[in-house]
Amino acid sequence: MLEATAFQTREVVEAMEKDSHISLASLRVDGGMVANDLLMQFQADILNREVVRPVIQETTALGAAYAAGLAVKFFSGLEELRANWAVDRTWKPHLAETEREQLYKQWKKAVTRSFDWIEP
Repeated sequence: MLEATAFQTREVVEAMEKDSHISLASLRVDGGMVANDLLMQFQADILNREVVRPVIQETTALGAAYAAGLAVKFFSGLEELRANWAVDRTWKPHLAETEREQLYKQWKKAVTRSFDWIEP
């Protein structure tokens, strides 16, 4: 279920916001799944905030290269790296609050019902 990714992301974002006391205005995404426009719209709807996909979508290796480049002074600093980042597309939430919360409640109920599904 592709939607499970969006629901799990919401749980992680809510936990991070609770622990840090910082609210995220938007979610920047990367990786293979971000190529799925339907998933990105659903993520924006479930989070009730913008989801932003960069031009360069596979950033794990890029981050490692940036870290190495900073370590050997290949890059002048973080501002040079920030200048390389650009938005490809942004999704805005369109789902009504009642529908968003109903979908999330149903998903959490389904997850709870799956506990102890398989006996050891």
